[in-house]
Amino acid sequence: MGNEMMKIEGASQFDSRSVPAEPGVYLFKDENGTVIYCGKAKSLRHRVSSYFSGTEHLAIKTRHLVSKIRDIDWIVVRSEVEALLLENKMIKQHSPRYNIDLKDAKTFAYIALTKDRFPRIMASRKTGPGLESFGPYTDAGRRRELQRLVVSVFKLRTCRTLPKRACLNYHIGICTAPCIGSVTYEQYAGQVEGARRFLRGDTGQTVDELTKRMALYSKEGRYERALELRNQLYGIGMLSGRQIVDRERGYDQDVVVFKKAADRVLVVQMGIRRGVLLGKKDFEIEHQENFEEEFLKAFYSSDQIPREIILGYGFWSDYSEKAALEQFFAASRGAPVGITVPVKGEKLALVELASKNIEVNMEHDSALSDLQEALNLPSLPLVIESFDISNIGKEHVVSGMVRFVDAKPDKSGYRKFRMRTVDGQDDFASMREVIYRRYKRLLEEKARMPDLILIDGGPEQLRSACSSLSSLGLRIPAIGLAKKFEEIYLPDEGSPRRFDNNSRMMLLIRRIRDATHNFAITYNRKRRQMKMRDEFKDISPP
Repeated sequence: MGNEMMKIEGASQFDSRSVPAEPGVYLFKDENGTVIYCGKAKSLRHRVSSYFSGTEHLAIKTRHLVSKIRDIDWIVVRSEVEALLLENKMIKQHSPRYNIDLKDAKTFAYIALTKDRFPRIMASRKTGPGLESFGPYTDAGRRRELQRLVVSVFKLRTCRTLPKRACLNYHIGICTAPCIGSVTYEQYAGQVEGARRFLRGDTGQTVDELTKRMALYSKEGRYERALELRNQLYGIGMLSGRQIVDRERGYDQDVVVFKKAADRVLVVQMGIRRGVLLGKKDFEIEHQENFEEEFLKAFYSSDQIPREIILGYGFWSDYSEKAALEQFFAASRGAPVGITVPVKGEKLALVELASKNIEVNMEHDSALSDLQEALNLPSLPLVIESFDISNIGKEHVVSGMVRFVDAKPDKSGYRKFRMRTVDGQDDFASMREVIYRRYKRLLEEKARMPDLILIDGGPEQLRSACSSLSSLGLRIPAIGLAKKFEEIYLPDEGSPRRFDNNSRMMLLIRRIRDATHNFAITYNRKRRQMKMRDEFKDISPP
């Protein structure tokens, strides 16, 4: 190894002849001598000169970098793999400003308890003195499910600030509402301590307590409460079982896909363990030269390196760099690492799945976040199911249900209902029947419950739906949307809540409601047409 340095005052002062053609690591420094970028090259002369051969082809971030360069230092090594290893050390040593830094990216999240007098439970990507954090959780879905379960079992508040009146969580029985003084400080502290034990992994005491309470409720004939506790115990069992399975998985793969959007790059990384997709991580980085390779080196400097990394088609223009990166990762992992760019088959399907995740509309995420905050929902309403009763006269009373996932219609989850127990035109009784049938079936199938139920109607329709949920021992957030003034009704609240009709959350809710109404009307018309056709067949020709 050897190193040299050259001073430059700008692109016009650069002389590529002084830079060796061997492989190595180069360091760009600013006027203060601070390392602002570190890179590796199989030919230092070719790579370094590419920055100064005209800036019109460079990314915006790279142009800014070039304008700040005043010194160039380099270290010659024997191979490209050595260059990668040395570059990794140099980046950790200098933390250069213009290298990709993922420390602030959206990666792992924690479940946290605030240190207020009445602590709030929340998700957080940061830890700090004001939070008691548990995690991190690499699987966002499992983290949300665990948080939802803790809220349901221990009835902790989720609101950012204590409101002046009880929210939806209190009305559906998953918050003890310290905001209105319905629980003492000592009682709430006991709830928090139970949640704290549970989040630390001590589920045994919680299971024992819930089992005893379930037996007592059943003995007293309070079957709805007993059923609710049984559902909670089932959720704890499923969650604990999944965690054990995750710990036992050995062979691993990652899928990493990039998508350039203006001067930014969106990245999705999906972890796969023994063929089972465990979750994904989303990143947004600035576009710069060789951003794909830069991202991979930055990401796997702090994350577990898998046995195989699957990348999108067209990633590599130089396969010698691919081989060098494989050797670099293998040296860090202590075992072989393969980088694959599939063109067909199952691995290509995984790349397409990751690409689909990148294309999720960010506006949808914002609408869901707004909805969660406005209604103080215990979790992000990723799954919303909506119901409408459709009838013309006393005949052909039907119901339609639509299902939205990630703010998009999931048409495979749409359902149609014909009334079985209701005679004539009774919207309230019809709603009770449909809600009971739908969620009784999901309970029997042990299927995922929605995060929010939307009822097309006012307080009476909502009350009918909630009575069926209560009889099943379910505490799913439910709201009603009245057509006349587009008002939102919450259970047990006499007056509706009004929001800006042009807000993202209201536009989403109305779109879901309208889709439900159209689906139910279409089914109603089809039923009437079928009856008319059958009656016409019975008429004998003259």
